[in-house]
Amino acid sequence: MSFHALVLAGSRGGVDPVADYAGVSDKALIRIGGATMLERVVVALRAAGAERIAVSANAPAVRAEALRLGTEPLDAAAGPSLSTLHGLRTLGAPLLVTTADHALLRPEWVRDFLADAPADSDVAALLARRDAIERDSPPTRRTYLRFDDGGWSGCNLFLCRTPAAEAAIGLWMSVERDRKRPWRIVRRLGAGTLLRYALGRLTLDAALARLGATVGVRAAAVAARNGLAAVDVDKPADLDLVRALLGDRPDQASQST
Repeated sequence: MSFHALVLAGSRGGVDPVADYAGVSDKALIRIGGATMLERVVVALRAAGAERIAVSANAPAVRAEALRLGTEPLDAAAGPSLSTLHGLRTLGAPLLVTTADHALLRPEWVRDFLADAPADSDVAALLARRDAIERDSPPTRRTYLRFDDGGWSGCNLFLCRTPAAEAAIGLWMSVERDRKRPWRIVRRLGAGTLLRYALGRLTLDAALARLGATVGVRAAAVAARNGLAAVDVDKPADLDLVRALLGDRPDQASQST
């Protein structure tokens, strides 16, 4: 399957605690194993077969790094969803969307996701089961959505498979705002679905299908084959974990700059 890719690397404003912890201006520029996090993501996407890669960023240093890596810088919008909309309109579908802090990203995770996403879906999201995360990753604090088929955590990998995915981006915006408050997400699905969620009888697939139906798209969840896919760098402890997993030390990273 041929695809384009968008890497979200925009700044939310203010001091980023992870960038500050690492002593750099922007999180995407943190070096791990001699490469910036953005570079690690771009290399993985290229190895997975991405034909065209764009980086959504507003910081000059990140845009310069995007150019150095041979990608296309795009202006970052007010939030990830609006940036995704811009990317979809610029690059077209199918569009794989990920983030610059997905430092562990592997080409096989991308290929598996594309292969496992239902052929009739308009949008798909990669999520990891709690048991897979606990199996494949050292102890790490995650936020889980709890459904009848277990707890799930997002993997920062999304597929806008068809142009119809544009209709789902507005919904994604509201889901992003409430991603740590799953009850608010499920509430949009109506009283009956909320009751099923409260009773522990709602599966993740059913929830996403219902969410997609509210905006007229076919949405699907894809289970990650490796629980490490749910590990990104949201806080300093995540950076320490990723460096440990990759056998990298901060002093080595600083010497390579």
